[in-house]
Amino acid sequence: MADNNSMEEEMTLNSGIAAFEAKHFVRAAQLLEPLADAGNAEAQYRVAIMAQNGLGMVENQARAYEHMKAAAEAGLPFAQHGLGFMYLEGECVDKNGEKALQWFMRGAEQGLQGSMTTIAMMYQEGNGVDADSVKAREWFHKAGFDEM
Repeated sequence: MADNNSMEEEMTLNSGIAAFEAKHFVRAAQLLEPLADAGNAEAQYRVAIMAQNGLGMVENQARAYEHMKAAAEAGLPFAQHGLGFMYLEGECVDKNGEKALQWFMRGAEQGLQGSMTTIAMMYQEGNGVDADSVKAREWFHKAGFDEM
């Protein structure tokens, strides 16, 4: 027999994600914050986005970083990509091209095309890394773009 708490948590998570997707951020925050605080990576990712952008809650850069990092470390590819952008752009955390690349690589290893494309662009533009047209072409190819 399934555990009632886990079933209830799953229903709350699904309701919170549905509210998030429907842009009902106050309701999403009410449902997802307790789950994020309890360590649910899917909830942490969405709470991070809401905290970073002040959606349904007061903007809180430190909380956004904390939740995005936790979700990324838990292996959620979109959170790894999001954390990479935080480091690349210096949002919620000090700008750090090396750390950005590390997190984009983790997303790319899980097949995230957006991470592969971002790595390619970083190498193409020399953004956070030394410009390298060969590596840029390799990453654009991995991302499914034949000519860039």
